[in-house]
Amino acid sequence: MSKFNENVKDLFTNWNTIPNWMCFVRIALIPVFSVLFVKESYIAAFIVMIVAALTDVFDGKIARKYNMVSNLGKILDPIADKLSQIAIVVILIVKFWSFDGPLKYLLFLFIFKELVMVIAGAILLSLGMRPVAAEVWGKVATVVFYTFMITIIAIGPSGALVGVWFIKALPMPVIYVMVVISAILAFVSLFGYAPGFLRPVSYTHLTLPTTSRV
Repeated sequence: MSKFNENVKDLFTNWNTIPNWMCFVRIALIPVFSVLFVKESYIAAFIVMIVAALTDVFDGKIARKYNMVSNLGKILDPIADKLSQIAIVVILIVKFWSFDGPLKYLLFLFIFKELVMVIAGAILLSLGMRPVAAEVWGKVATVVFYTFMITIIAIGPSGALVGVWFIKALPMPVIYVMVVISAILAFVSLFGYAPGFLRPVSYTHLTLPTTSRV
């Protein structure tokens, strides 16, 4: 059995855990949130997004506290994060597409970063290795991303909570600052993953058997 096949088999060892099901729920909520947002049911979409974010916060804590850490969870959690983040970014791009200024183009940076991460993870799996675990900057970037994007969806232009009681929409300069800070942290985390990706790939390349010429 190849290393790749062994890696895939290992992923499904002890997979049936509460944290993994929380990841499945988070993935399942992505189309629900997207449809609600497109239909301009902003408050319902906001609530669904909060529920998804809470599953992201507590799945890892539950896994570590109750010894439910699994190989599948180590892969499933970042996949759920990336799908959720891409969905949020795409929705915001659509939302701000008619707005003047470069905001919608700045949002494409998040999609580029996530695609790079997905490709790097696929390369590692093809070499029989597991994707690199999240570093500190990766966790910080994720928390900041969700905090800022939830805030923009809640009280940005036409936000879910704008007009409720005394809540007013955030001015565009504040939204720009949030997006720029989140983008900077996203790329800092991307560069933080680089050594963990390059090191095993370089090692594998150096240890590959070479064919001798006759």
